[in-house]
Amino acid sequence: MELKYIVSNNKYKNINEIITSYFRISTKLKNKLIRQKNIYLNGKFVDTRSNLKIGDEIIIDFNYSEDNSNIIPTKMSLEIVYEDDWLLVINKPAGITIHPSILHFNDSLSNGIRYYFDEINLKKKIRPINRLDKDTSGLVLFAKCEYIQEILNTSKDIKKEYLCLCSGIFKEKSGTINKPIARKNGSIIERCIDKNGKKAITHYKVLKEFNTYSLVSCLLETGRTHQIRVHMASISHPLLGDSLYSLPSSLISRQALHCYKIEFTHPITKNRFELTASIPKDFKCLC
Repeated sequence: MELKYIVSNNKYKNINEIITSYFRISTKLKNKLIRQKNIYLNGKFVDTRSNLKIGDEIIIDFNYSEDNSNIIPTKMSLEIVYEDDWLLVINKPAGITIHPSILHFNDSLSNGIRYYFDEINLKKKIRPINRLDKDTSGLVLFAKCEYIQEILNTSKDIKKEYLCLCSGIFKEKSGTINKPIARKNGSIIERCIDKNGKKAITHYKVLKEFNTYSLVSCLLETGRTHQIRVHMASISHPLLGDSLYSLPSSLISRQALHCYKIEFTHPITKNRFELTASIPKDFKCLC
């Protein structure tokens, strides 16, 4: 994992300007790279304030090892949708958390990623970019180093499309739900519509209708906790199986929500990626 820059003009006075302006590396990460001597000019570690000349080659090396011993490696089946030197995208099944916790200390997705990293001899911390609830399935994007995490966490062009099965038949087959969301008083988990909450916008479109429920696509303009679940419940079309915002269902044993598609610009190649996840069995049975 290396970033490379060849000086072809006098736009940047020194390496510092290339690091901060061209690569958009934070001051915190830049200082770490300097301390670890991971920045090179023409093959030699140098002071980043050094002046440059045409033809100089700057390399920023991210191949250093990190301590990831805080996460126990656990062998598990991973559906890898995409992988390169910088990124890993997994289709997460329902019923598994992303992060370890007291109740899921060694069976979270991060435990499985740690085991996989050990297999490919990658000594890096586990860095999920997006979050999904335990019982929500679908795409989870992981950064393989700090730099990718920084770029993607500040990116404004990551788009996520979810598929959900909602109770009832929609009168309006498409629309936008623009209702602020806040934490519900007295709960650390549940959210609610609140005029004093954070801005939350969901665009939806009905894809298919059944007798008592509908298959709906949701595009998130914002990313609030439980946003789709709260918004759909607020318009009287709660997700099937969502016992937190509605009632349990005999049709499905979890909230019927699947992160189906993710679009983003690759931080290194600058290519636009559009990745999709296979549909889980419980969705297929109902569709």
